[in-house]
Amino acid sequence: MSLSISGSILEISDVQQIKETFKKREFVLELTENPQYPEFIKFELIQDKCALLDAYKVSDRVTVHFNLKGRKWTDREGKVVYFNSLQAWRMELEGKPHQAASASETTAPIETLSEPGWSTEGGEGDLPF
Repeated sequence: MSLSISGSILEISDVQQIKETFKKREFVLELTENPQYPEFIKFELIQDKCALLDAYKVSDRVTVHFNLKGRKWTDREGKVVYFNSLQAWRMELEGKPHQAASASETTAPIETLSEPGWSTEGGEGDLPF
């Protein structure tokens, strides 16, 4: 499930090496849609996405694209616990779109026809099919 939201970066954590093959980095976004009751949303970046935060600093206004992840876990006593995480996968400075590969690098040029492939002459009622 892919979502996006905009706000100001409030905190940026260091990269945490959880296991030898797994690392994550967290940050907090402050949302001020209602300034009387600001919201503080914690996101995580995993693996190679941890480096995304290197380009940003606290107080930057950003748009975060993220996936909502939910997991089920059973503890040692057999109690089932559910938890959610917000995994960011792209970030953009507000007002500056993400610098992805240019369209010419990712798609072939589109051919345009100078004139339609059917005749427009012949009067009304002449349908091309």
